[in-house]
Amino acid sequence: MKQLDQLREFMRRDRVFDFVAEERFPFTSGVRPVRPGVVDISKGPILYIENMTVSFDGFKAINDLTLYINHGELRCIIGPNGAGKTTMMDCITGKTRPDSGTVFYGQTMDLTRMSEYEIAQVGIGRKFQKPTVFPHHTVFENLELALYTDKSVWPTLIAKLSGEQRDHIDEVLRIIGLIDQVHRRAGLLSHGQTQWLEIGMLLMQKPLLLLVDEPVAGMTHQESERTAELLTSLAEEHSVVVVEHDMDFVRSLARTVTVLHEGRVLAEGSMDQVQNDPKVIEVYLGETAH
Repeated sequence: MKQLDQLREFMRRDRVFDFVAEERFPFTSGVRPVRPGVVDISKGPILYIENMTVSFDGFKAINDLTLYINHGELRCIIGPNGAGKTTMMDCITGKTRPDSGTVFYGQTMDLTRMSEYEIAQVGIGRKFQKPTVFPHHTVFENLELALYTDKSVWPTLIAKLSGEQRDHIDEVLRIIGLIDQVHRRAGLLSHGQTQWLEIGMLLMQKPLLLLVDEPVAGMTHQESERTAELLTSLAEEHSVVVVEHDMDFVRSLARTVTVLHEGRVLAEGSMDQVQNDPKVIEVYLGETAH
């Protein structure tokens, strides 16, 4: 953990990037600048969570959490129930406000000052465990409704798809593997296909950061394998954070794994490193093996 702590100290925004901010914004010396709509990922990380604490009625759901997600990274977050995984994602998306600490999207965008709607608009998409698609509409119509456009009533009623928008829908259909289901009602899809459609709906909004909560819960083995392939294919162009309990699925992604326990990082590294960490075995992996 000593090396991990040293890396976190090096990566801190206030230690590494303040001189950059002050050079660009001399009038903000000593203050973290906020530039809504501009995601500065020039230094690597797209998400900075630093010293974040969240309490509910005296219980610390998040306890001085520091975590960095790089641009184009696929990161798996695991941990026992109550470790703070859902609360962490709630803070990233604006559903919950931290009591202390910071959550930055890129170097300059302070998510704690933004609403849930504003956060979604700047390129952060969240997929919950239970799919939220429009069951009486076709796959194509679901993707069309999810387009990153003006969502007010009148423009939605009169809008016509441009050639570029149709091309984008076709590309997303190819990515999620539902080209042959394009005219099928979403309510008739299998569970796995429904999950892929919801991921596709997020992709229609061209997010840079995707938060995915337990994507393979209830899936068949074949659907889980296909989901692993899908999420892996999204990495690099998108940053993907996956919260999951299925250890076989996490192993299949074979990327960096972060273990949360009691609201803070217990361990971080490759799956092999995490699996062999005595602390992780004691509080989590030993539990999941029973």
